[in-house]
Amino acid sequence: MMAPDTSQKIRRIKTELNAKILAHNYQVAEIQDVADVVGDSLELALAAKRSDADILIVCGVRFMAETAKILNPDKRVFIPVQDAGCPLADFLTPELILEYRQKYPDAAVVVYVNSSAACKAAADVVCTSGNAVSIVQSLPHLRILFGPDANLAGYVQEQIPQKEIIIMPTDGHCYVHQQFSLEDINNARKTGGLILAHPECPKLIRHKADIVASTGKMIKIIEQSDERVWHIFTEEAMVVRLRSLFPDKKIIGVKDAVCKDMRKTTIEDLIRCITNLQNEMEINKDTFVSARRSLDRMLDASVS
Repeated sequence: MMAPDTSQKIRRIKTELNAKILAHNYQVAEIQDVADVVGDSLELALAAKRSDADILIVCGVRFMAETAKILNPDKRVFIPVQDAGCPLADFLTPELILEYRQKYPDAAVVVYVNSSAACKAAADVVCTSGNAVSIVQSLPHLRILFGPDANLAGYVQEQIPQKEIIIMPTDGHCYVHQQFSLEDINNARKTGGLILAHPECPKLIRHKADIVASTGKMIKIIEQSDERVWHIFTEEAMVVRLRSLFPDKKIIGVKDAVCKDMRKTTIEDLIRCITNLQNEMEINKDTFVSARRSLDRMLDASVS
């Protein structure tokens, strides 16, 4: 548990700088406790765009800080740990997108928010796990180039069978969600309750789960349900958050479901970042313009 004086120090500095801390659901509890906004990628993107702060501290991985900067070019954006990356995002490159565009010139390019700024700049529109289906559905194109998460692409294809989803690349995945097994499902069934899985999970897990939903939607689903026992198939920190939000319910996670990059950020890193204003995010101007267009299309569709 964080010392009260540490929390007070962070809150004092935030006030002095007119700064806001945005933390992803996969951040450790100490970080979430001092954040102004805790949410999934879509919620953080919307919060970043609506913020009246002069400074944004993004506790998550690099693509999240890039997204915040793209949406707020006039604000200073910082990330506590500069090398907190996303192995899933690394599967996709702008060169690969160009290669697929040339092969399928009639297709629209949808990239998952878990991607670099350069990939967002090469796309037509960005999506999150929470709005991927609605974003793809909103496009007039019957053929969609989708990356970098093959599992999420498969989920979208199942929801929209009338469209052709072409995956870029075919092996893109989040290693945390990819590790879930049939044994994990069977163990959960022995306990009873409902299984709630993230769409980044493999097809087998999604099909065996009771509900498939983004982390943001998981909260709403549990809140609105009378079910008392929930098995959560996503990163462990989300399980901790759900237990905090719903102390009257039994929230069960899967052992060792940990994102190492998300765990790189500690409360000490956050203090150093906000105290020294280090690890500022900068985006190349050409990349910024195109990436902003793709993100704005997503946000316009999400709030309409």
